[in-house]
Parts: sequence; structure tokens; C-alpha cells
Amino acid sequence: MKATRLAVTATTSALVLLVAACGGAGDEPAAPGRGNPVTVTNCGVDVTFDAAPQRVVLLKSAAVPYLHALGVLDRVTARAGQYPTEYYDAATRTELDRIPLLTDKTDTSGHLQISKEVVISQQPDLVLGEVDNLSRDTLSAVHIPLLEEPAMCPDSTDVPTFDDIYAQLQTYGRVFGREAEAATAVTALKERMTRIQTEAGPSSGRTAAVLYPTVGGGTTYAYGTASMAHPQLTAAGFRNVFGDVPERVFEVTVEELLGRNPDVLILLYGDGDPKAVEQGLTGLPGAEKLNAVRSGDVMTQLFNFTEPPTPLSIDGLDRIVQRFKAGA
Repeated sequence: MKATRLAVTATTSALVLLVAACGGAGDEPAAPGRGNPVTVTNCGVDVTFDAAPQRVVLLKSAAVPYLHALGVLDRVTARAGQYPTEYYDAATRTELDRIPLLTDKTDTSGHLQISKEVVISQQPDLVLGEVDNLSRDTLSAVHIPLLEEPAMCPDSTDVPTFDDIYAQLQTYGRVFGREAEAATAVTALKERMTRIQTEAGPSSGRTAAVLYPTVGGGTTYAYGTASMAHPQLTAAGFRNVFGDVPERVFEVTVEELLGRNPDVLILLYGDGDPKAVEQGLTGLPGAEKLNAVRSGDVMTQLFNFTEPPTPLSIDGLDRIVQRFKAGA
């Protein structure tokens, strides 16, 4: 079991000032107050809130569908990173457009580039998403709590499932004082999962792999049982050819892919042209011999439609089922 560090507690005095600056916060539903703190465990750390957050800074996009479902996306006062419009419905896109973007600059590995000073200057009472140069410890030193998606916690060894989505939605419901909304949203997601799996039908016996190619050629990554790709493929009726690999993500060669020779390939990417992503795999020497490439059963999918576990993973499952059900 991971060691539990000291809780990060937002001080009441600071929160009073921040809420006053927000204007309409007094109209919010009842939220945890000084006499009713809420503590959640995140990445092995207890994080305590004396009141529901009112000034949130997003450093990653994964929390967006949760916050939208709870009706608290208007509490996000700033965001950084990339938020592809394909992820969101019109209502969510409208909400996001109203939130100032601090920066979308990333390095060559896709990691967000933002300074500690820029984030702290926003006076957040919660930061969502940990980045390389802005850790939980750095923020806790200035009394700003941070929450990360559990699947993205450093050294996480938990095997993800769709139940993690429901649990995380309930966690955010507790943090923001929206337990009833969380329960309603969880029920709706479970009903949708039932409909999708009914449409997918029983296991087709076909094999599949989820990969992350390098555009322009280079390293190709595959996803094993410690990734959300694994339960997603299973729910879609496929057998993951890397279902015997207990890692989340790892490098693979074309030779290994040919040895396992999946019937279906799902290629994840962060942004850019999906055709270039597909070419990043199909253009590799020998890739033309893969069953999925020869049959044209190759699908590109934006990364958050699979990982980490969020309501977008259910959207991604639906897309996979719609794309391949006719060939099952």
C-alpha cells in the first residue's frame, strides 16, 4: 500500500476571499463547509477540502466530461493544454470557450509547458492534472491542492475498468458537493454502457491491438492489460493480442505485431492529422503484411477516447463498436 502523506487543506480564510471574488458563488447548492470537510485519497495522498472548490485550474483535459456532468465547469477559471473539439458536444464546447486558455504549448513529447508562477497567479483552490514541472508537492507548498486522474498516478499498478469511471465521477461529486448530480450521471453512464454492449453483441472472436504510432516513422507503442484499452477492446467484443502483457504501454516492433497479427488495429494519437497517424504505422517496412492493414480494418482515435478512464472512454467504445460491428 502506498504511504499516505500529509493532507493538503485549503484554508478557510483564503477560500472566503476567493469565493467573494467569484461573484454568484452564494447561489451555489450547499457544499462542504468548515464543519464538514471532505477528504479524498488521490495517488496515495489524502487531500482535504474545507469547502467545495470555486477557482479551478485545468492542466489536463481528462476532467472536463466529469465537471460538465456535475454542472461545475463554470468553476474553472483558467485552463492549459489541448482540448480537441472532437471530444465534446456543443454545450461543453461552449463552456470551454468561455474559460481563458493560459497556454497550449507542449514539448516534443506532448508534455505541457507552463510555469509555476503562471498557475499560482490564478489563485486556484484546486488544480486538476499534474505536469512535469508543476508537481503536487510544489503546489502543496503554497497550499494549493491537486487532483490527478487515478490511472495517471505515478507508479499506478491498478488494472483499470469501466467501474473506475463511475467511482471517479462520485469522487468529484463529493469534492464539489454534487453527490446527487454524480449519482444521476453514473446511472445514465451505466445505462449507456448496457446499450452499447447490447449493440456490440457477444465476443466476435476477432483479435485487436491498440497502438500509439510515431508520426513520420519511429517507435510504435502498444497497450497491455494495465491500460484502459484492454477493457475497452473486451467490451467491444475483441480479444486483445497483448492481453498477456501486464504493462500499461510498451514499445513493439513490426515483427512482434506480425507474430500476433491482429484482425483490427486502433491507433491512438494526441492531435494532428489522423491520416498521418495511420501512415506512421502502415508506412513501416513489413506493416503491409498485417491482417488489419490488408483488410483495411484500421481505425484512428484521439487518445482520451481510450485513456485515462473517463466518460470519453465510453464514447470511444461506442465509436469502436460502430466502426467494426458490421465486420464482426
